[in-house]
Amino acid sequence: MKDINYIVDILEEIVNIPSPSGYTKQVMERIEKEVAGFGFSSAYNRKGGMLITVPGRTETVLGLSAHVDTLGAMVRSIRPDGTLAIVSVGGFMMQSVEGSYCRIHTREGKTFTGTVQTKAPSVHTYDDARTLERKEANMEVRLDEIVRGKEDVEELGIGPGDFISFDPKFVYTDSGFIKSRHLDDKASAAVILGLLKYLHETGRQPEQTLKIAISNYEEVGHGCSYIPEDIEEFLAIDMGALGDDLSGDEYRVSICAKDSSGPYDFDMTNRLISLAKEYGIGYAVDIFPHYGSDVSSALSAGNDIRGALIGPGVSASHGQERTHIKGLEQTWMLLAAYVGVLDKELSRKFFEQLKAQL
Repeated sequence: MKDINYIVDILEEIVNIPSPSGYTKQVMERIEKEVAGFGFSSAYNRKGGMLITVPGRTETVLGLSAHVDTLGAMVRSIRPDGTLAIVSVGGFMMQSVEGSYCRIHTREGKTFTGTVQTKAPSVHTYDDARTLERKEANMEVRLDEIVRGKEDVEELGIGPGDFISFDPKFVYTDSGFIKSRHLDDKASAAVILGLLKYLHETGRQPEQTLKIAISNYEEVGHGCSYIPEDIEEFLAIDMGALGDDLSGDEYRVSICAKDSSGPYDFDMTNRLISLAKEYGIGYAVDIFPHYGSDVSSALSAGNDIRGALIGPGVSASHGQERTHIKGLEQTWMLLAAYVGVLDKELSRKFFEQLKAQL
């Protein structure tokens, strides 16, 4: 990979494309264009997910996935004062979006801006501003439009069922941290695009044919409920959640042994650990009790696969998230090793250049 900033650059671009679950067409089109530029074919399934095919040295098929749908909201109703009642898309704490700038995307293709706030947004005027429970019924969007009531909002073309996306506030620091909403899971999508760029530029071919699912309903539980029947192994690249008693951090790749859907495949997980040790990749093995992945949905739907999960460590998941370029690096290396294309010398030179920039 000649441009060592590619993964960060493409991440910043796609993280700024609004894509709450169910509203992902624009980000999918951007990824389709990028994949075509690398010379790989892609196709859509009926619910708008993408499947990228990369020919391998053998006919056996390895499935990979990352999802580009994000947390978000929908307009539930228009309140008499012209604010918008909301309902969440995906699982997050209301505290994590309070004060966030947002966009409202109407069914007619219009976009408006606003701010997510509580019904008691000021300590100067509301006795319960600090104590009001942060739940959907107490949250609203204040529109950046001159509206004094429900009728004014309806005249703008805003109504129930319109999507709401949250401003990601992407920042890449001099010390290599990436701070942004929606690193779950656009960081992993950027890693996969980095792998495709590497394959394109080096001419290397994976050991197995790759069928890469870019899913668009993971945050609501059915992202990869359908996958092609010829996939035998399925590896999800998603974020590694960080917490008090967990082993991971932002500088390594997390290998998930078990999440809320149960244990991942024993042999696949062992192979990932062995490859990390062989190539000197920084990793941590962890358990995520409140977590599910595209592999979870694929297994729950009855697909006959072996499944495993890896991803960069992400702090404050489903909030104002943060990871580090080293975490993306280690995830890229483990992914490249797993598909059989990690050239130790090429990767060493690539990441020496990367580290020199930090």
